[in-house]
Amino acid sequence: MADSHYSLIIIGGGLSGLAAGIRFARFGESVLILEKHSIPGGLNSYYYRKNFLLETGLHAMTNYAGPKERHAPLNRLFRQLNLSRKKFITHEQFSSRILFQNDLALDFSNDISLLKEEIAAKFPGSIDSFNTLLKVVTEYDPFTPKKWVSTRETLAGIITESLLIDMLLLPLMVYGNSEEHDMDFGQFVIMFRSLYFEGFFRPDGTIKEFLDMLVEKFRSLGGEVRYKSAVDSIVSDGKSITGVRLADQSQLSCDNLISTVGTPGTEKLLNDRQQEIYPLGQMSFVESIFILPSKNKSKSKYINDYTIIFYSLADQFDYCRPTLPIDPQWGVICFPENFHGLHRSDYFQIRITNSANYDLWKNTTKDQYKQMKEKWGRESRRVTEEIIGKFYQNVVYEDSFTPVTIEKYTGKECGAVYGSPLKIKDGKTAYNNLFIAGTDQGYLGIVGSMLSGVTMVNQNILSIR
Repeated sequence: MADSHYSLIIIGGGLSGLAAGIRFARFGESVLILEKHSIPGGLNSYYYRKNFLLETGLHAMTNYAGPKERHAPLNRLFRQLNLSRKKFITHEQFSSRILFQNDLALDFSNDISLLKEEIAAKFPGSIDSFNTLLKVVTEYDPFTPKKWVSTRETLAGIITESLLIDMLLLPLMVYGNSEEHDMDFGQFVIMFRSLYFEGFFRPDGTIKEFLDMLVEKFRSLGGEVRYKSAVDSIVSDGKSITGVRLADQSQLSCDNLISTVGTPGTEKLLNDRQQEIYPLGQMSFVESIFILPSKNKSKSKYINDYTIIFYSLADQFDYCRPTLPIDPQWGVICFPENFHGLHRSDYFQIRITNSANYDLWKNTTKDQYKQMKEKWGRESRRVTEEIIGKFYQNVVYEDSFTPVTIEKYTGKECGAVYGSPLKIKDGKTAYNNLFIAGTDQGYLGIVGSMLSGVTMVNQNILSIR
């Protein structure tokens, strides 16, 4: 057993925690990752059912970049972790679609020119305004801490067509926005660049293989991972963190602590209350996974030609927690096999994601919970089949998870996958050696969350040594 004192302890073995651990371990000092579950990954993990490996979170990675694009976030990340980008095989998306009111669509890919062509054809009066927006997004610095700026007000000052604004916002909000109705313009810029400038891709293997690669790298550098090691509380002397107490009441001490469980989750672990109270996130989701034999793949253009469909059937799109258990009137339909060059198997998946009301899922009996999953699963499928065509009769296996599942396996309060709406961009807290990494730092997506962990180590720990 390693010593009970570490230079750095990281709470959470998700992607931001693993990246922080690898970055710090490269400098030869002791680092421990504490993960309460039996496998790593957090929001982006996996599980097995009926001999199928099912991924949680990894529909597609954002921030695609070729190996030679040196300054791209993906390649900067691999350099920081001393991982080979050339050996990291990637597959770009086919294309994705933003579908509104079932008849107006904008397609986009990893080449921004497609989206520009779509807007010029369908919103000809706004193409000049969209080009102006591209210039604003290119020049804006979203990483320097500044006051909250309304994205909707900013966009309304550039683009006059409200429907186009809604269509552009839907993918960006559903892929990373923790706020209801609106989002901070800095977050908008980060997501715009990630999805529209850089785009979607998948690694060659599954999320399990990606996680295995990261854990192996971390351990090769001398890092330690403890699974099934839930943190009961964070111990401090009032100004600094001195360590953590585990669920079995054993105690570990450290020089620095990084928490990846979000600001509300971190506050719950503190044994005093000097921290500012951060609001809980309201946005959570229900996701359903359907597995079908490839031989039964229909001739539907959507199922064969698109990677992700972002849809809204309502007259006006409003990103918020629904009053019902789910809101099937807007959501995401993903086909995880629809990436260029990806190996075809005997089965393919359809994944459907809808916004959900955490309280309604949480405050149920076991029987009520089961009934809700069945009822609202049917409603979600009904809407999806209206868009992509019938598929359910060919399903060989299905599963779903709710905000309650997300909270249980990720530690995200209220199942809020994107954390608190109040972000800490520099990761600093009221304690001089406690730092927040991950979604509540404001870095989003798989690449973003990993860069968050790296940044916390670089800016707040290594820089003062």
